[in-house]
Amino acid sequence: MDYSEGLSVPTVELANGLKIPILGLGTSHRGGYSHSSIVYAVKECGIRHIDTAKKYGCESYLKKAIEESAVNHENLWITTKLWPEGYGYGATKAACLESCKSLGVDYIGICRSIGVSNFLISHLEQLKEDCDIIPHVNQVEYHPFQKPQELVDYCRSQGIVFEGYCPLDRGSALSHPNIIEKAEKYHCTPAQICIRWSIQVFDFSLSEEDMTSLNSLEDNKKQVTLKFPLWKEY
Repeated sequence: MDYSEGLSVPTVELANGLKIPILGLGTSHRGGYSHSSIVYAVKECGIRHIDTAKKYGCESYLKKAIEESAVNHENLWITTKLWPEGYGYGATKAACLESCKSLGVDYIGICRSIGVSNFLISHLEQLKEDCDIIPHVNQVEYHPFQKPQELVDYCRSQGIVFEGYCPLDRGSALSHPNIIEKAEKYHCTPAQICIRWSIQVFDFSLSEEDMTSLNSLEDNKKQVTLKFPLWKEY
């Protein structure tokens, strides 16, 4: 990891040499957008990585939030996602340009780095056969109750950054007794325990014993994955 100029923002280097902030703020199509939270996170907390998608319906709202934060676009890492209706020659570029316009940026996108989401090892192997560029990122649900370690290890071996989403297990992790106990022990929030479990941020470290305890929590989620290689349909 290194730190972005002028800010203590840890980053991870991608295979193309660009550096993605290690901690991002997500939005979703399930009520995952709060204008005031986005502005506060960017303006006051130093968040420089925002994740969204056209399907979530908030790209234009993010444009307003970014403008209100007064942070230069060049200092932000913005991720958006292509849905199947945007697949295919010509359609993909048009969809990316439309997202750029909605977000008020010149690129996201067009396209400095590319990634995939919810790809298993089999999908990534198939993609290697069909495409010239290996994805820079694979974004997959990741938290103490869903730990696809084999996939994590595979991505690392291939130079693909494994990016975890839903680190709080959609909020349900915040009420788990094991996590609450550790939050009290470290004088922090349950959310910080979950995030600290997965990445090296915040001003405290979890002991090896506590990491083992969190790693032992039973996986209780069905991993969201592609059922077939969608790109072959277009």
